[in-house]
Amino acid sequence: MTNIVEILKAILFGIVEGITEWLPISSTGHMILLNEFVTLDVSPEFWEMFLVVIQLGAILAVVILFWNKIFPFQFKDKPVIRKDIFTLWFKILAACIPAAVIGLAFDDVLDALFYNPWCVAIALIVFGVAFIIIENRNKNASPKITTLSDITYQTAFLIGVFQLLAAVFPGTSRSGATIVGALLIGVSRTVAAEFTFFLAIPVMLGASLLKIVKFGFEFTGAEAAILLTGMVSAFIVSVIVIRFLMGYIKKHDFKVFGWYRIVLGAAVLMYFAFVE
Repeated sequence: MTNIVEILKAILFGIVEGITEWLPISSTGHMILLNEFVTLDVSPEFWEMFLVVIQLGAILAVVILFWNKIFPFQFKDKPVIRKDIFTLWFKILAACIPAAVIGLAFDDVLDALFYNPWCVAIALIVFGVAFIIIENRNKNASPKITTLSDITYQTAFLIGVFQLLAAVFPGTSRSGATIVGALLIGVSRTVAAEFTFFLAIPVMLGASLLKIVKFGFEFTGAEAAILLTGMVSAFIVSVIVIRFLMGYIKKHDFKVFGWYRIVLGAAVLMYFAFVE
């Protein structure tokens, strides 16, 4: 019975991960809140690893949905190498540099300093306000960058600098930080979202590998089942959410997510101020 309950909890965490990883509303903030009410019966070390590695399921959804845009080889009639996709990957790697350098050097320090409800809540509110301000500013402006090929190495690196904020301050939201940064420098909503999705692939793979190496590869049967269940759940939900978001932003802006972040951040502050 205990194992079944833990599996159901893992499904719930996977659902929350799949929804919040791609919407710019902070998966960390939601996971912290959910963990207050639903706690996995696992060691602290496994929980810390689980929070990151569960994202591998979400990554797989991006790979499958955007396969034709990210896989540089074609084998229909004869083998073809897509140079434009190789170039895109080099730009994605350029965008990874800021977060990779800081993350590898200060991962444990940053977690100790900023991984707490107060910092998460403040980051939720600040970037919620940023979404609203930037969308209001861009209301009557035409984006300068409307295709992935328009993104230069300089633009990619600048987006990576914004992603660094998510690496430093939990609750910022990796997708939220990169989308805000992209919109700020003139990238269209659709291209900003797609580049953010693609940027997640090496970032999440690297972060997951780092956490697994720290935890070790000796999982119990129950731990392996919990982790796999969370990843599968995150994958299924991510497919649905990514399709929804790409359709939504063709006709709407990101302000609704900004308001949601502000409300959630205020809720987190009140909960931990008055309940804890």
